[in-house]
Amino acid sequence: MSLLNPVLLPPKVKAYLSQGERFIKWDDETTIASPVILRVDPKGYYLYWTYQSKEMEFLDITNIRDTRFGKFAKIPKSQKLRDVFNMDFPDNNFLLKTLTVVSGPDMVDLTFHNFVSYKENVGKSWAEDVLALVKHPLTANASRSTFLDKILVKLKMQLNPEGKIPVKNFFQMFPADRKRVEAALSACHLPKGKNDAINPEDFPESVYKSFLMSLCPRPEIDEIFTSYHAKAKPYMTKEHLTKFINQKQRDPRLNSLLFPLARPDQVRGLIDKYEPSGINVQRGQLSPEGMVWFLCGPENSVLAQDKLLLHQDMTQPLNHYFINSSHNTYLTAGQFSGLSSAEMYRQVLLAGCRCVELDCWKGKPPDEEPIITHGFTMTTDIYFKEAIEAIAESAFKTSPYPVILSFENHVDYHVDSPRQQAKMAEYCRMTFGEMLLTEPLEKFPLKPGIPLPSPEDLRGKILIKNKKNQFSVPATPSKEPGGSAENNCPPRASVGEDPVWAGEDGAEPEEEEVEEEEEESGNLDEEELKKMQSDEGTAGLEVTAYEEMSSLVNYIQPTKFISFEFSAQKNRSYVISSFTELKAYDLLSKASVQFVDYNKRQMSRIYPKGTRMDSSNYMPQMFWNAGCQMVALNFQTMDLPMQQNMALFEFNGQSGYLLKHEFMRRPDKQFNPFSVDRIDVVVATTLSITVISGQFLS
Repeated sequence: MSLLNPVLLPPKVKAYLSQGERFIKWDDETTIASPVILRVDPKGYYLYWTYQSKEMEFLDITNIRDTRFGKFAKIPKSQKLRDVFNMDFPDNNFLLKTLTVVSGPDMVDLTFHNFVSYKENVGKSWAEDVLALVKHPLTANASRSTFLDKILVKLKMQLNPEGKIPVKNFFQMFPADRKRVEAALSACHLPKGKNDAINPEDFPESVYKSFLMSLCPRPEIDEIFTSYHAKAKPYMTKEHLTKFINQKQRDPRLNSLLFPLARPDQVRGLIDKYEPSGINVQRGQLSPEGMVWFLCGPENSVLAQDKLLLHQDMTQPLNHYFINSSHNTYLTAGQFSGLSSAEMYRQVLLAGCRCVELDCWKGKPPDEEPIITHGFTMTTDIYFKEAIEAIAESAFKTSPYPVILSFENHVDYHVDSPRQQAKMAEYCRMTFGEMLLTEPLEKFPLKPGIPLPSPEDLRGKILIKNKKNQFSVPATPSKEPGGSAENNCPPRASVGEDPVWAGEDGAEPEEEEVEEEEEESGNLDEEELKKMQSDEGTAGLEVTAYEEMSSLVNYIQPTKFISFEFSAQKNRSYVISSFTELKAYDLLSKASVQFVDYNKRQMSRIYPKGTRMDSSNYMPQMFWNAGCQMVALNFQTMDLPMQQNMALFEFNGQSGYLLKHEFMRRPDKQFNPFSVDRIDVVVATTLSITVISGQFLS
């Protein structure tokens, strides 16, 4: 039982959305443009459009992933449609009338619904207000009763020409067992023939609820009811229901001051709200049906609804948060073959991800535009510029907090490599503009011992994670910020099997950079090709950053991990290391407390091992338990680990940042993720779940 009074109220639908607006719906494949009226129902369940033939199409708001207008909406390619919209005439103002709605069951299988308004700037308000309904926390986390109500709303909107509900629509809505649907309709004295139709006035909410009770009887709830109700009486009084709520629905370990017990006068309000029989309501009694509807209501949400809203302190250093992170973001399928897509950057950012990955390579002649692809595989390429534009468009639609671009830079050692890197840096500066953080903030200089700025300090900013160059500093190990040998690792040094330098005790590596760089060429030797198929994938083959890209790097400077002792001694919050899941597991099993302490000071990024060619994911919880901030997953694969990631980051307003527990942040606390006893005041508990029943499972 979350609370007697639900915290979140359903979204409010603006009047103009329900009244509707005239648009032309177009489709590039069929080259058809059809006038429609676009509307949202008053409860905000569906976006739907009606053709001139009175035929309707529905889009469930929970299936909408994005809305776009202006230059970000789809533009017709076929000449026939371009002529319809006078697009090739000067001053046609077409971009002021566009609206695209993107929907789909996941991030890869998408449908684009394209509309053009008759008036200018209509698409903009529709796009913003429909997306606000989509992003409302209750849209995806509504109570059971809301989902049942959605079915009723749709049944009552899909009327035949006589204004009645066709009975065949019931069979489509509840397809599992036609005989049971017929029996339930008969029990409500409604017609049941497939060619029959029902008058909407004969099907109010009360009749719909009786229909559902006949369709899905709930003997398992009657059993619970019987154990709490007035003996030999078919109802509960407010005292019985109060006892049920306080004893059965409430966790006895809760603090009674913070979570007070229900009082009979409050419970009386629940009987008024959920009991279908007017006579029972007058007597203050709850029937078994009333009990079913109470259990379906928001008061019994499985979630603590207030936690769905932004409620955490966002002013702590960046490394004190778990950060929603994606691996090889551009891929839509496997790691070895399949399509790459700039759209994936939009989709993961819209889903609340805050760290995306870009694998950059030199493009093909003649223009040699930098590309993004998974090197040495059969995956397709996309232009670097397209990915940057997609990121700029979607970076802050779901969350206002900083986005981190994790570059894996393979623009290799050709004579023109600095030119390629300069081109990439220029695209970042031009496309991101003010959003790009190019200099450290005054209060947070890049010096040892200084903490990182907070998500609030970096609100609306894009940060670049890319190798930081030390061309401007002496070649010997330096104590300048970002200038130590920890960052100056030679390109070839990262190709060896073991990511830990010789001399685990933190001795600084020998300086051997100059000769290494000269003999490096664009070709891969056998050693490197083996590396490609190994655990680290292409991550070990990055090149030195040239000045242009390097100058964009500040708070997130990647470096080769040497040892926990070495990092503690250096004490630099802005230095980050990446580990494959295997390396991270190895460190976690050998030095779990040190790993937690490392994450209190600076950031770590975990990514899937290179052998996960099917883009499967590892379970992220183990690395969250060690305080690792960026636990990067393959967002295109909705397996159990990805579902766990999506569920966790649904909280705190889908901001993509979740504050870690204080024993993972405070230097004076010690936390071992493998300990099973109490941690400070937190007692380890086991949660057991009994599934009573389930209906309407997809």
